Amino acid sequence: VFPGIQIRVLDVTQREQIENLAKEIGRIDVLCNIAGFVHHGTVLECEEQDWNFTMNLNVRSMYLMIKTFLPMMLKQKSGNIINMSSVASSIKGVVNRFVYSTSKAAVIGLTKSVAADFIEQGIRCNCVCPGTVDTPSLQERIQARPNPEQALKDFLARQKTGRMATAEEVAHLFVYLASDE
Repeated sequence: VFPGIQIRVLDVTQREQIENLAKEIGRIDVLCNIAGFVHHGTVLECEEQDWNFTMNLNVRSMYLMIKTFLPMMLKQKSGNIINMSSVASSIKGVVNRFVYSTSKAAVIGLTKSVAADFIEQGIRCNCVCPGTVDTPSLQERIQARPNPEQALKDFLARQKTGRMATAEEVAHLFVYLASDE
């Protein structure tokens, strides 16, 4: 734990929990919207419940967080919002990532809109768009595939660097964007 950094656990799809957190903390300098879900499949394999869950967690949660915390940032005339998007978005089409890519393209649009609307009031808004990151979630998805060994090979074959990014590497991007550098 680092001085000045507070961590809370909440369901970012629940407006009431977010509003209660805002009342509790009173001031926020950096808001990182990172919660997300990766659905595997094409449009034909994406049921309406998959669409709703993914869009709710990956996009609507950011809307709720920003809508709740942005007024606090505007009042203090400073703030920094950093959203997690992905290369699998409007940047690049990725096989079997239909609703995930759609949601992450929406995050890019959301980020650009907030940035354009509030930069003159001292609020920065950026998003990070990594490729495949080696996380516990990725490992679970690999193990859930019919042939985990082949799934891992397929993930690695898509990486131009020959390896996956690490969570630490992505965290460095967030730290830089959160800084005054």
